Formats: sequence, C-alpha cells, structure tokens
Amino acid sequence: MRERLEKMLAEGRDNALLRFGLGQACLKDEDAEAAALHLTQATAQNPRHSAAWKLLGVALRRLDRLDAAEAAWTQGLVVAEQQGDHQSVKEMTVFLKRLRRPAPG
Repeated sequence: MRERLEKMLAEGRDNALLRFGLGQACLKDEDAEAAALHLTQATAQNPRHSAAWKLLGVALRRLDRLDAAEAAWTQGLVVAEQQGDHQSVKEMTVFLKRLRRPAPG
C-alpha cells in the first residue's frame, strides 16, 4: 500500500488525504521519520484534519521529540473539539496526560 501511495505522490497527486494515508502506512512500517514528514504536510494542507494531528503526535513521540508531540496533540485537541471529533479528543487527551506524567524516581 505504501508503494502505491508513494507512486501517486510522485505522479503529482499531492493532497492532505494522500499524505495522511502515507503517514499511516509509514507508521505501520515503523518508519516514524517519514510518517512525521508526511503528517506534517497533511496538517499544513488541511489544518482541520484532527486525525492527522493525532498521528503526527504519535510519530513525533516515537522519535522522542516530546515537545513537538505535545504541540501536535495540543493543536489536534483544539481542532478535534471544533470538528466534534469526540474519539480523537479522548485519544489525544490520554496521550497528553501520559506524556505530561512525571517520570518515576
């Protein structure tokens, strides 16, 4: 699937939905760096795509870019609330709580 999406991108069919799909595929392939690039582009192309913000935070978290993950989820939470995307609100709220939890010891 990733290869097909990358081919579409190479053919010039660049849009937020394609970038979101590529980001998902990259995360599935354990390629958080590429996922973060595609998801950043997806949120730039469509800042109201709450699921893209959510996955961007996941990719950044996997890269240990904690401040950037927090920023993505915080923005995503605002967008999800505006869109009425209750599931994404719940998920990003949990992600943020876990991220902000003090380290043991």
